[in-house]
Amino acid sequence: MTVREIRLFGDPVLKTESARIEDLAQARQLIDDLIDTTKMPGRAGVAAPQIGVNLRAFSFHVDGEVGYLINPRIVETFGEKVLVDEGCLSVPGLWHKTPRFEEVIAEGLNLNGETIQIRGTGLLAQALQHECDHLDGLLYLDRLEPEERRLAMRKLRETDWFLS
Repeated sequence: MTVREIRLFGDPVLKTESARIEDLAQARQLIDDLIDTTKMPGRAGVAAPQIGVNLRAFSFHVDGEVGYLINPRIVETFGEKVLVDEGCLSVPGLWHKTPRFEEVIAEGLNLNGETIQIRGTGLLAQALQHECDHLDGLLYLDRLEPEERRLAMRKLRETDWFLS
């Protein structure tokens, strides 16, 4: 089991768009590490940039279901965005109302190269959107409404880990 260290806000890898994975055989260790890292208590998902790897993959662990997607993208959204409490392992200790779709379909590959789709509602939908954002160099803070973002950035500067 390899649980990898989570990169924190301010690390450039978190703000960099991730590269597509072309060689699925070489992705096996990355996927294993993502799954092991995501299975830790209190984690709904971990994207490759969060463990310092600039490739398009993530793992999720929601309601007892563990899975992953390689080269994922959100292919369909349903309804309007709603504000949901959201946090991030890369921004520890902060939770803010984030606009997210309540239901989405994400599509990507498995390690066999097969295209798979995952339909998520509630927390799974939120995790799929959150992790896909990481692969595009976005943090949930980037999705906040302007006033909520100002509050988040002020709270971020007050944390004991930021700029330490």
